[in-house]
Amino acid sequence: MKSTLIKIGLGVVIILLGYLLFASIMRPVRFDDEVNRRNTQVVNRLKDIRTSETMFKHANGFYTSSFDTLIDFLKVGKVPVVKMIPDPNDTTFSRSISDTVGYIRIADSLFGHRPNFKMEDLSIIPYSDGRRFEIKTGKIDKGGVTVSVIEIQVPYEYYLLDLDQQDVLNLSARQAGINRFPGIKMGSLIESTTDGNWE
Repeated sequence: MKSTLIKIGLGVVIILLGYLLFASIMRPVRFDDEVNRRNTQVVNRLKDIRTSETMFKHANGFYTSSFDTLIDFLKVGKVPVVKMIPDPNDTTFSRSISDTVGYIRIADSLFGHRPNFKMEDLSIIPYSDGRRFEIKTGKIDKGGVTVSVIEIQVPYEYYLLDLDQQDVLNLSARQAGINRFPGIKMGSLIESTTDGNWE
């Protein structure tokens, strides 16, 4: 009877230790999965901002640091709808004629295919409890030419605030240890680029 109780007790201890080992292995895996999922959503939002800012720059010659200005531009601005037809006088079929057949709102052109897209959410960092992206803009001299530049930085702590803070600090320290921004970054104030550090 005593040996049976010892066997049952050892079985419970083994199961408990096995569970604790499994949980300790899965904890960083779950954290990484959640970080990757959130990174994807933040990157997608930054890509939307980048596309919108690029349209704004083409129309105005510079980037804007104001989301209100950017959103107003997207709602009011229009882009031409161009129809390309072959030049009837070209026997080689290498030339074409561009014909503007109308105009479409920029917002509809960029986001019209997304049924639940809210333009006002463009400025909100996902998973941040409503924190807004901060757009920094400026101008730099590039070979004697003044160039407009843009930068948006989103540190991990902005959108991982409800995860284990020690894990977030460790992730930030790993990125800083290899001279990378601890979070997601798009563009630069010292170079003429709109590339993101995820690319």
